[in-house]
This record gives sequence, C-alpha cells and structure tokens, in this order.
Amino acid sequence: MLRLTWVQPEDLIGHELHQAAQDGRESDTIAARWHAAGGPPAPLRAGASPTPASPYLRTLATDLLDELADLPGELANHEPTELASVMTRCPDWPARQPDPAAAGDGRTPTAAPEASEAPGASPAVAVPRLEAAWLGRAVGCLLGKPVEKLPLRGIRALAKATGNWPLHTWFTARGLPAELTAAYPWNRRSASTSLAENIDGMPEDDDLNYPLLNLLLLQRHGRGFTTADVARLWLEELPAGRTFTAERVAYRNLLAGVEPPHTAHHHNPFREWIGALIRADVHGWTNPGDPAAAAAQAHRDATLTHTANGVYAAMFTAATVAEAATGRSDIHACLRTGLTVVPPASRLAKAVHHAVRLAHSTVDFEKVVDVLHTTYGDYHWVHALPNTALIAAALTHADGDFTGSVCRAVSGGWDTDSNGATAGSVAGLLAGAPDALPERWTTPLKNRLATSLTDFNGIGFDTLAQLTHRETRHP
Repeated sequence: MLRLTWVQPEDLIGHELHQAAQDGRESDTIAARWHAAGGPPAPLRAGASPTPASPYLRTLATDLLDELADLPGELANHEPTELASVMTRCPDWPARQPDPAAAGDGRTPTAAPEASEAPGASPAVAVPRLEAAWLGRAVGCLLGKPVEKLPLRGIRALAKATGNWPLHTWFTARGLPAELTAAYPWNRRSASTSLAENIDGMPEDDDLNYPLLNLLLLQRHGRGFTTADVARLWLEELPAGRTFTAERVAYRNLLAGVEPPHTAHHHNPFREWIGALIRADVHGWTNPGDPAAAAAQAHRDATLTHTANGVYAAMFTAATVAEAATGRSDIHACLRTGLTVVPPASRLAKAVHHAVRLAHSTVDFEKVVDVLHTTYGDYHWVHALPNTALIAAALTHADGDFTGSVCRAVSGGWDTDSNGATAGSVAGLLAGAPDALPERWTTPLKNRLATSLTDFNGIGFDTLAQLTHRETRHP
C-alpha cells in the first residue's frame, strides 16, 4: 500500500498538537478528543505512521486540524510573519542598499516598504567566492547525508568506531562492526552515494535542489519576484515527490486551489521547520553587503511554506550569507548581522543567542551539543529552532574555519545534511575561493551535481558560480 508521507491528516494532527503547545495555544481539549478516539501520536522520525488510519480517524483528524487553526496563540505578538511587522520589532534592522543593477535590466526589485535607503553601493562578490559557496554547500550536505535521521548517540558511535572522532572527514562503512551497522543503519537513500567509498560526484538532494530553484527563480523573475512566482515555478519545475514536510503540504495546498500565503497555514504543522532555511542561500549570495534585501527576498520565498520562526530562520540565514559574501567580515560579525533581521523576542533569536554564547564559552564542542540537545530536545529533529541554533554554534566554535564548521554542524545531529550544507555555504564564502577548501572535500565531487531539476542535472559548480554571479548585485 502506498503511504504518502507528510500529508495524511492522521499523521499531521500529532505534529499540529505539538506545534500548538510550542506557540502557546490551549489545545489540551482537542488533544484529549484525539487520544480518546484512539488517534496515534505523531511519527517521531518518519513522515507517516506505519498503519493507515480508519476513515473515522482520518475525518476526525481533518476536523481537529481546522479547530486547532482557529485557536489564538499567546506568542503571535512576539512572532509575527508579515514583513512589516517583523521589521518594526527589529530595532537594528539593517539599512537597505540601493540597487545599481536594477536600472536597465527590465526587472524592478520589490523593496520592503519600510526599508530605508542608504548611500553607496553593495560590494561585488567574485565568481571564485560563489564557487566556494556552492562547493561548501555540497560538501556539508554530502557529509551529513548518510547519518540523516540517526540519533546523536548513533552518529558518535559510527564515527568513533572508524577513528573519525572528532569528526574530520567523510563517514565510512569500512571496518565498522556489524553490530553498529545493525543498530544504526545508514540513511537508506544515501548510503550508496555518500560514504567515502561511494562518492562519485554530488548526488541529488533537496538541499541543493532548492538553491537551484531559487537561481532559476531569479533568472526568470529577477529580485522583484513574488511568492506566487515561487509557487508557479515549483509547479512547473519541482517534482512533488522531492518535496518534504512543509514544502509537500504547501505543494498539496497549491494543487487543491489554496493560494499563498495560506499555503503555509492550511493543515501545515511543519511551518516552523527547516525547509525555508535551506532555500535561503541564493538570496544572500546575490545580495552581498545588503542583508536587508537578502532577508526581504528570503521572506517572500519562505512565506509560501512557513510562518514565524520558520521564516525567521530563512531571513537569518540570508542576511548572514549576504554579509559573508562581502569577504570583509569574520563569522562573528556575519552572525550578528543575521540576528538584526530576527525579532529579538522570538524563540529563534533567543536560541541563536544562547547557542553563540555557549560556543564562545565552552571549549569542548561535544558539551555544546549536549547542552543544545537538552535545551531544545522537545523540538522535532527537523524544526528550524534547534537546527539554526546548532548551525550558529558550529560556525562560532570553529571560528568560521571550513572543515571545523561543516564537521561540527554534522556531528551535532538533528537535520545533519541541511545543517552541514548551510554551514558549508557560509564557511565557503569566508574561505573565498575553491582552492582555499581542502582537496579531500572537493575532489570527490568531481565538479558535477545531480539534481531533480532537469536543466541543471550534471552541471558543474564552476558554471553555477557564473550563473549566480549574473544574478548578483554589482556596484
């Protein structure tokens, strides 16, 4: 029987009840009705429960999802989604830079209405720096792929058993005791492409599909794209089966006639998870030195699928990347810039601040990770809050060093490939050029990227850097 993941009402309701508890909605009565009827809890690591629900439970779950959507949340004031409201809650929102590339290109970017203009042009970003960012994103993603979905103890056990702890190179099955393989099986989709002995170019992954989609978005619509443009592009170019969590729900909503931004709300308990964050890099790459513009672009992209902290994670990432793309700031200044576009009272801002302080004050990164897992263990392993905190901690603790950043991000667990990808993108920008990245990371990629997006399949990272540069703001 086909069990379509991430969209069945009986699988969504448990996640929505969890989301309600986290954003301050009084959902105990609804939860009691679900459990009294025999409704199962949310699948903890998979996208669907093992057994289909009865027609009665499926109908009940649909009705309860509607009821949950109507409950007021006590955190709504501190965690708005609309850009104007976000900006008013950010006292250090960065000044918006003028766009010299807009004149004469036939595409007028949409500025945030309250954004202030500042004199001077954004700094250019060189093609080699962009290539290093693409490569860094791929390396970090590939490093994390085989251990995605594994618990932290499993990641540590697998690495230690092969002499790779602290993590410093690719995972391998060579020499691994059979009992560990049985206890902690590699990610089913990735073992054949992402272990050291199997790597042959960069395999397909959603963490690379989305940056490619956003590059295509800018090629077709420029920086003035709308959220509806994002939606149409997905329907035209993105296979539905290569979407997950919030993106799959939003895709389903589009096919059902739900329009953005309601696609992010309707029966979408994953709207504060990590999906929008993994789409944000291109918005930063193409707006070097203009974190406000990068964050505004990320917001228009993210609100197709996410709300509140899910959107903030994308804006934080885009602004951090925009600062890193200039080559003039260290990682600590980049992360501070990223926080200027996140409401300080939000849970995401507090988690990032906590993670950065912890990384600065703790010598042993294992202890940093243990504290983060204890503090944020109630969140799902794909939720934006713990993963964004871990990325910030990894970059801080490694002082922006490439190998240190990607290895710390992956070794910290949770959404390993996504975290490695974002850390690798930022650290790649800071490194500045492909030859500044260790060959043991870049050589196995063979300058070749597989993807679900037909026009890009097999493309080289050098070509991607050139294409990205064409969409980048220049003085």
